[in-house]
Amino acid sequence: MIKLLARLGAPILVVLALAGCGSSSTTTATTATPTTSTSASGGAVSAIAAQVPAAVKSKGTLTVAAEAEYAPNEFIAPDGHTLIGMDPDLVSAVAEVMGLKAKFVNANFETIIPGLAAGRYDLGASSFTDTKEREKTVDFVDYYKAGISFYAKSSANPGVTELKDICGKTVGVEKGTVEQEESEAQSKKCGKEGKKSVTVLSFSGQNAVNLAIASGRAEVGLADSPVVDYQIKKSGGQFKLVGKTYAFAPYGLAIPKTSGMTKPILAALKELIANGKYKAILEKWGIQSGAITEPTINGAIS
Repeated sequence: MIKLLARLGAPILVVLALAGCGSSSTTTATTATPTTSTSASGGAVSAIAAQVPAAVKSKGTLTVAAEAEYAPNEFIAPDGHTLIGMDPDLVSAVAEVMGLKAKFVNANFETIIPGLAAGRYDLGASSFTDTKEREKTVDFVDYYKAGISFYAKSSANPGVTELKDICGKTVGVEKGTVEQEESEAQSKKCGKEGKKSVTVLSFSGQNAVNLAIASGRAEVGLADSPVVDYQIKKSGGQFKLVGKTYAFAPYGLAIPKTSGMTKPILAALKELIANGKYKAILEKWGIQSGAITEPTINGAIS
């Protein structure tokens, strides 16, 4: 989903790009850039490390794909290459509990799930909404709960309270996301009801969506609730929340079905919840409102 790097200290449209919650129905190639992240954990737990398959244990490192354009969940640090955010912190902690290290790869969002299926990555951690469709390709360990929010330029009045109100509107979404799917499905409903269809502007990265909103090219944007909330707080009044957040669903860490890593990752996440490190990571990024108490495997609600 990324072409423009999100960096702290850069203009707000670049710093706080949104994304995530995307579809897995793509085979587009990705250009990946290895990055690193600081671990938030306190060491391996032998009983959990023992669950890690020998092939992974011998390698010692998990290659983790994320698209770094979704602050505060995953984005690029001021150094221009380190991937930081809630997901890198959490996955680094999960890896350490299992006696492993995590190497992060900045990848195009649409290519991550196909890349997992092809064996290019060991784990996907990019604010993926766990859906039944995606579960056909990968397993998920669900670790957070987020909704879909509407946002707009502060000076605008798009007249949007809920999804049905986007009929006749121009909306900005990131390509391959649940938000794109929602907007396109609603557009069909609008037509059946005799209303004007939705003009859906889909972009390959969320920075471009933000630019469309700021310039007035799009009247309203749709993105994941923690990211919209974070951006509005940091935007200096440029953007505002509009309407009601809806469609709350779990985020999941995406795991190849044949890797044998689903159960140890679940166990490691449970350990972090029990010892308080999970809560501390969410609080660090100000998104503790989406915390869960009981992680699950493949808990998609639709």
